[in-house]
Amino acid sequence: MQLATQGFHHVTMVAADAARTTAFYRDVLGLEMVKQAADYDDPGAHHLYFGDRDGRPGTLLTFLEWPRAPKGRPGIGGVHHTALGVETDEALLRWKRRLTDAGAHTSGPYDRGYFTSLYFRDPDGQIMEIATAGPGYAIDEPAEALGRELLLPPERIVRGHRDEAAIAALTWPEPVPEITPDMVLHGIHHVSGITDDLGRAGEFYEQALGLRMVKKTTNRDDATMLHYFWAAYDSKTIAPHSSWTLFGFQPDWNRARGGTGQTHHIAFRARDEDELRAWRDHLQSRQVPVSNVLDRTFYRSITFQAPDGQPVEISTDGPGFGPA
Repeated sequence: MQLATQGFHHVTMVAADAARTTAFYRDVLGLEMVKQAADYDDPGAHHLYFGDRDGRPGTLLTFLEWPRAPKGRPGIGGVHHTALGVETDEALLRWKRRLTDAGAHTSGPYDRGYFTSLYFRDPDGQIMEIATAGPGYAIDEPAEALGRELLLPPERIVRGHRDEAAIAALTWPEPVPEITPDMVLHGIHHVSGITDDLGRAGEFYEQALGLRMVKKTTNRDDATMLHYFWAAYDSKTIAPHSSWTLFGFQPDWNRARGGTGQTHHIAFRARDEDELRAWRDHLQSRQVPVSNVLDRTFYRSITFQAPDGQPVEISTDGPGFGPA
């Protein structure tokens, strides 16, 4: 059987204070508190689960509360940021005003070509993004032939050419005390990591997870840096909650350091435990060191690492979270 993940199951991050994290992700961002539980690897630690009302895979952000953990650092083999989805540019401006008024540092909104996005940091310093649904990856190449060629962005959206003062000044004119229907976040839009070898990383994610290249371009904030995108793609459409992007950093750049304000791991989907075991056999056949099947109460999972050190998990869709 040809294995190909449907996309992200969840992203897990590290927080110093569960109450502070809940106040931000539930009360400011409007995510549902799906479950609070003891961590399966450290029963003395809280593990928070946020997502949509049903806790569906692809909408889940989870947090390990490690109050004594050191401050983390982004780097090779780690995640740069996680993006949540929203429909329109107007909603993005509402979010900028709401987040700014809540004391979160924001930047943008930036035209990224394939979407518009707003960046901010959560209370632990984790870089987050809110990105619009469109115009999408087919704006500069055919939808049935994505990721074939290196495509350079229009100069006007690249740092050094865009009007930074005008972008910084752009916001919603009035306070946004309530999340309006158009602002509701739609789960994981994409996740962006950092690697030191895009070719090696691409081969791994394509062969180990069945992701496919959907875009070759450059970093809008550093025109000298390559930025590649992979997703669950069938040559017609890209599955929602499946876009995994990588910035190509120089090999001598610092390695990611775990801790608060950093991502612990990314997790992709398996439909059920039979498929999960097939994934495990597949990874072993490729000489990828992989864990046994682990019982995570709300799902089953296997864990392993990408060649650059990025921690990866594959998790089953069920049994799910049940009543919150």
